[in-house]
Amino acid sequence: MGKVFDLAVIGGGINGCGIARDAAGRGNSVFLCEMNDLASGTSSVSTKLVHGGLRYLEYYEFHLVREALIEREILWRIAPHIIRPLRFVLPHHAGLRPTWMLRFGLFLYDHIGGRKLLPPTRSVDLSRDEVGKPLVAGRYRKGFEYSDCFVDDARLVVLTARDAADRGADIRTRTRAVETRQADGHWHVTVEDTLSGERSTISARVLVNAGGPWVEQVLTLGAGVNTRARVRLVQGSHIVVRKLYDHDRAYIFQNSDGRIVFAIPYQDDFTLIGTTDRDYEGDPARVKASDDEIAYLCASVGEYLAKPVTPQDVVWTYAGVRPLYDDGASEAKAATREYAFELDTPGGVPLLSVYGGKITTYRRLAEEALEKLSSYLKGAKAREGWTAKAPLPGGDMEVSAVAALTAELMRGYPFLTRAHASRLAHAYGTRTAKLLGTAKSMADLGRDFGATLTESEVRYLISHEWACTAADIVWRRSKLGLRMSASDIAALDDWLAAQRTQSGCPPREAGARA
Repeated sequence: MGKVFDLAVIGGGINGCGIARDAAGRGNSVFLCEMNDLASGTSSVSTKLVHGGLRYLEYYEFHLVREALIEREILWRIAPHIIRPLRFVLPHHAGLRPTWMLRFGLFLYDHIGGRKLLPPTRSVDLSRDEVGKPLVAGRYRKGFEYSDCFVDDARLVVLTARDAADRGADIRTRTRAVETRQADGHWHVTVEDTLSGERSTISARVLVNAGGPWVEQVLTLGAGVNTRARVRLVQGSHIVVRKLYDHDRAYIFQNSDGRIVFAIPYQDDFTLIGTTDRDYEGDPARVKASDDEIAYLCASVGEYLAKPVTPQDVVWTYAGVRPLYDDGASEAKAATREYAFELDTPGGVPLLSVYGGKITTYRRLAEEALEKLSSYLKGAKAREGWTAKAPLPGGDMEVSAVAALTAELMRGYPFLTRAHASRLAHAYGTRTAKLLGTAKSMADLGRDFGATLTESEVRYLISHEWACTAADIVWRRSKLGLRMSASDIAALDDWLAAQRTQSGCPPREAGARA
C-alpha cells in the first residue's frame, strides 16, 4: 500500500498490454494484472492477421479500415520478426460480388491507408497462374492478389508486455483482481495470486478496465459504475490441417452467406482455416469450436479447393470470443470492429473501460486511451506517438532482415539446423542470442523436449516471458504443440513441476490443445 501507481490495468490481452507499454514509455508508473497467462483469451485465438479488413468496406467502416491499413506497416516495422507480409488471392466467384466491386474495393484498399512498403494489388488469370492450380479446375478464372500481413498474435502480446516491463511496468500474471474500491482519491485494487491464493492490495490514481470478454464482470468488482456500453460476444473458430498446397500465398474465399473464410500457410507444414462469426453466450473461458463450425469451414474451402477437406483432416482447432462493441447490428458478421471507451469518475477517481478493438489497431487504441486520460496522468502527453517508432523486443532490424539473422545464427551456432535457426529468429529476433548464450553444441542447450524445444529456451521463457506451464510454452509462445506428442508435452509439464519452487509455477497444467 506504500506505493501509488499512476495507472493500474486489469487485463493482459493486447489492449491492456498496449496501454501499459505506452503509459510506461511516457514516464508513468504502471501496474498490470492478468488472471491467467498473457494472451490466454481472445488475443491468442485470432486469424493471425495484421490487416485492414477488406470486408469491412462493405459495411462502410472506412475509418476503421484506413486506420488499420496505416497501422499495418507501422507494426511490421516495429516487429519484423513476428510480423511478415503475406499475399492474398481472392478468386472471383460468379454469382457473388461482381468483378467491378472487388476491383473498386481493392483500389480503395491500396490507396486509403498510405501503403508504402507492401506491393499493390494485381489481377490474376487463375487458369494460368500457379495460384490457380489448387482451385477446382475450370471453376475460377479471374482473381486478384493483394497484400496484408501475418502476425504471431500471442507473441505480439508477450513482447508488448516485455517492453512495458523493461520500461518499469509491474506485470503480474496469474493474478486476479477480486475487488476495486475508491478511497482517499485513489483506486485500491485487491488482487489474488491464483497459484498461492495470497492476496494483496495496490493503489493507483487511474484504473483501466481492459478485461476483454470479461470487461463487464470487472465492473462488478465494486467499481460503482453503471456502464452504458455493452459487449457483444462473437465466437470465432479456426481449424488447422496439413498443408493443402505448395505456394506461399493465402486465399480469401467468399461464401454465399456473405461471410469470408481465409486459408493461410501456417507453421511451414500446415494450413490455417478460419474464421466463423456467431453470437456467443456463456463463459468465454469455455468456448470451443463446435462440430457445426468445423464442418462449415471444411465445406467453405471445399467450394474452392480441388483437394477436399474433411473434419477428419483437422489436426487442431481453436476458438475464441471477440468482445465487440455492441452497435445493435443484426448479425454477428456485421458487428463493428471499431473500439470504444467509457470514462467514468465514480467518487472523482477515473476509470476507463475498453470495448471492442482488433489486434491491428491495438497501438492506436492505446494512444487514444491515454489521450482520454491525459488530464489525470503525469506526462501523458510526453513522447506522444513514440510506440510507432520504438521496436518491440527483438525487432530492432530492417523488415527484410530475418533471413539474414537466420544465416547469422547458423554461423554463430553451427550446430543449429536451418529450420531451428529460422524458428528462433522469427520468435525472438535479435534477442535470440540471449537464450542461446555461449552454447557450442545442442547438448549445451540442456534437455531436448522435442520439436527443437530445449531447456535453454524454456528457462528463457520462464525468466523473461512469464511462462509457467506447458500450454504457455507450446501453444502461446510457440506453436510447437503441433509437432510435439502428448508424451512430449507431459514430460515438459513434469519438468516444470520439478522447477516450481524456484520458478513459482504450478505443479501441472495439461498441455491440452485448447
